[in-house]
Amino acid sequence: MRLDAHQHFWSYRAEQYPWITPGSPLHRSWLPEKLIALQKPLDFTGAIAVQARQVIEESDWLLGLAEQHEVIKGVVGWVDLRSDRVEEDLVRLSANRKFVGVRHVVQDEPDDQFMLGKEFQRGISQLQAHGLTYDFLIYPKQLDAAIALAEKFPTQPFVLDHMAKPLVKAGTIEPWRQKIKRLAQCPNVHCKVSGLITEANHAHWKPAHFQPYLDTVFEAFSPARLMYGSDWPVCLLAGSYQQAYELVDGYAQQLKSKQRDALFGINAAKFYLKSRSAKS
Repeated sequence: MRLDAHQHFWSYRAEQYPWITPGSPLHRSWLPEKLIALQKPLDFTGAIAVQARQVIEESDWLLGLAEQHEVIKGVVGWVDLRSDRVEEDLVRLSANRKFVGVRHVVQDEPDDQFMLGKEFQRGISQLQAHGLTYDFLIYPKQLDAAIALAEKFPTQPFVLDHMAKPLVKAGTIEPWRQKIKRLAQCPNVHCKVSGLITEANHAHWKPAHFQPYLDTVFEAFSPARLMYGSDWPVCLLAGSYQQAYELVDGYAQQLKSKQRDALFGINAAKFYLKSRSAKS
């Protein structure tokens, strides 16, 4: 299975997507029919759809799309992990076999220690019982909290989105690199090789700009705990679906065939889909 581990859908309405700038390539609806057309030439067979709104309705909407479109193999949705009714929400959503994980837009939280709050950790503690993963969406400054959370819940599967958004445009690698190495020491954490081109100069990036960041995650996590994600359609801010793929594919030419297969699908299928199959 060749699986895109990270992409989004939305039916655009300004009040629901305030983070989308009018006039940008994102300022329209992006739905599964378009993704299917983009994936076919690259031999991808499916994708993991990840939340773009922090409302419980987002999870239900994505699951509805997944029931209609086989290309959506799993949904990483949103629930309020700090809510007193989080268990009720998780029971209901996880009854759908395609609900595979949860994500919170922690990068937008003003408190860098947000994930270490008592209520948030209570929610995290309930995910594994339902066969659910958790996606870290963070900036480098929040890596310390991610490390602490991963260490506190050593059997909970976590995955780091977009390599924690390193400062590619500025060419800064430390202390991001050292913290990535520390996070990778937690065997329950995977990492998505995704969202890279939007962290560079959108108009003038080159593959060489990403070399030290890719070197870091491939050394720290090894190909066994990495998964490719396009971050489509957000990637359109800096390049096409194919360009996002070709950047990582070009780097991965140095890997063995089995390692490439793992990076471009097998790891994501094991991480997101295997635990749900066992739960079902």
